This record gives sequence, C-alpha cells and structure tokens, in this order.
Amino acid sequence: MKILIINGPNLNLLGKREPEIYGPRSFDDYFLELKSQFHHIRLDYFQSNHEGKLLDKLHETGFDVDGIVINAGALTHTSIALADAVAAIPAPVVEVHISNVHARETFRHHSFLAATCEGSIVGLGLEGYRLAVEWLVRRSRVVQKTEGPGD
Repeated sequence: MKILIINGPNLNLLGKREPEIYGPRSFDDYFLELKSQFHHIRLDYFQSNHEGKLLDKLHETGFDVDGIVINAGALTHTSIALADAVAAIPAPVVEVHISNVHARETFRHHSFLAATCEGSIVGLGLEGYRLAVEWLVRRSRVVQKTEGPGD
C-alpha cells in the first residue's frame, strides 16, 4: 500500500511559524514518527510552496497511490485548480488542517477541496495526519474485501 502526504505553502515552516497555532514541531520530525507507526505501508511526503507543483504531483501520483493526505494550506481557500485536480484522480484524498480553520478568520471557513475529498480533518494538530493515514489504510482493506479476489 502506498500513501502520499502533500503539504502546501508555508507548511515547510512548521516548528518555526506561529507555534501558538501550528505547534513547535517540524513536519520532517513528525513524518519520521508517522513512518515508524505505519512501517507496513509505503508512506511518502511532498511539500511545495507553488500551486503548479502541487497540481503536477497530484497528476503524477493520483493514479498510482492508494491514498493521498493533503494540507493545501491557504490554497485550500483559493484554488479551484487544486479541487479540479483532486476530482480528476481516482486515489481517495483526505484533507487535513492542523488548526481549526472554522475558528479562525472568515476567509478560512470555505474549502474548495472539501467537496472533492473523501473527508476533512481540522483542528487536531499534527495528529490529523495520522488519523487520515489510518482511515485510508482501513478504507483500502474494506475495498479489498468487497472487491474479492477475482475482481
């Protein structure tokens, strides 16, 4: 099983950027922990501050992975192109936000991605990524059971 985590703009600054909102831990450190928790699957990570690179990564991997966890950062609230890319790929996608975007500025309350994702996890800190990966693993097992060996 292969799952890709995609982080968008400014998430490379986790651990340094507004620790009162995003916490004191870098994503690179957290990703190592995630990989050890999910050692039985291939877990990859991609981050970019550029919308086009995020689109390219969704197009490149969305037909080959078993699931994607995406935190598009502020692009969540502005990018119809990212929403279209998620809708265009067969991989199930879970949207994650570290902070509770619904308790923040009004412009953060709307997600263009939400309608094209399987679900959204908001406000649970970095733990949201683990929960998303766990759900994708469980979802994959259910799909495999319902499809059967000859499908």
